[in-house]
Amino acid sequence: MGSVCAGALVLADADLLNGRPATTHWNLCNELVQKHPLVKVNADSIYIRDQNIYTSAGVTAGIDLALALVEEDLGASVALQVARMIVVFLRRPGGQSQFSATLAAQACESQPLRELLAWMADNLTQDMSVASLGRRAAMSPRNFARVLRQEVGETPAQHVENLRLEAARRHLDNTSSSLEEVADASGFRSSEILRRTFVRRLGVTPGQYRASFRQANTLQIAGQ
Repeated sequence: MGSVCAGALVLADADLLNGRPATTHWNLCNELVQKHPLVKVNADSIYIRDQNIYTSAGVTAGIDLALALVEEDLGASVALQVARMIVVFLRRPGGQSQFSATLAAQACESQPLRELLAWMADNLTQDMSVASLGRRAAMSPRNFARVLRQEVGETPAQHVENLRLEAARRHLDNTSSSLEEVADASGFRSSEILRRTFVRRLGVTPGQYRASFRQANTLQIAGQ
């Protein structure tokens, strides 16, 4: 049994999520927490499986969930064929974040901080320490960390990692650069750090991520 977006509230109303990890659209997570305190709400994940219960974030996350169900029942090759038919190039892992770090700058109310966040996205190989970023924002390191967390809901280290991870994914999707080159261009100190970050955050290695994207893209082109 599964739900898409606000459907998690229906499952919770039926007491099917009590004691379980679950997710829903980020804008409804607080409501789910308040109405159903026994549910272990994860506001970040695209979808979550707990035994035979599945929950997913917004509408497009329901596509990722559906492809995951197809892959579980019929295998990766069939899931890729379905993805090709609905013009989806790659199923996102369930643990991937609902949020884009590069969009955070646009939602930030403080113009100086908004400009700094935009600069960070364009300068990922630069010094991203709290002290250095604080100087650019004309703030003390402590105050900068506090304001950033208040504005975007992340620590400076978390935001920098999210930016670098998004950049690395774009490089893997769109270039044939080596993993060392991808790591260097996206601000990771080495390909090993890049690999560990991918496994921890996305559940796949950079090589597996690139292979999945290219396999799906090849199937899409073949079907045109």
